[in-house]
Amino acid sequence: MTPASTPATATAGTAAPSPAYRFALRVYYEDTDASGVAYHANYLRWFERARTEWLRALDASQERMRLEWSIAFTVASLEIRYLRPARLDDALEVETVVSRLRGASLEFEQTLYRAGENRALATVQVRIGCVDAASFRPCPIPAALAAGMARRAGASDDEKGSTA
Repeated sequence: MTPASTPATATAGTAAPSPAYRFALRVYYEDTDASGVAYHANYLRWFERARTEWLRALDASQERMRLEWSIAFTVASLEIRYLRPARLDDALEVETVVSRLRGASLEFEQTLYRAGENRALATVQVRIGCVDAASFRPCPIPAALAAGMARRAGASDDEKGSTA
């Protein structure tokens, strides 16, 4: 597994860097129920946090997007699958991959793992819309940000130019 909060990178001799981004976290007491199992709603927070850090790695913090580009991202839809429980004190990693980039939206596939394991604890597919920060009406992702996202995602030219 790659270091926490860094994009996965290719090793010498491989074809290309992986578009996956990994974010590390830990399950705290406040995240669990009486049996020490992570409460289901916390998974959504962890996935959100990983997407936020993915953006930050592109030099696109939530605050910068709002102030410089007058945009925000909002969840349009998501589908989550809980596969195995996360437990108190578990070290976890969220893997984030952009599966589709469009003019005013993008889709992520995210997987939650216990650190050091390859079996998923949960998966989520999320569609995010770009909106004007004042009106919350859909708007295009700024070209410079979309280009950075496409590079990180390894998107083809066809996907970069499609509309939402």
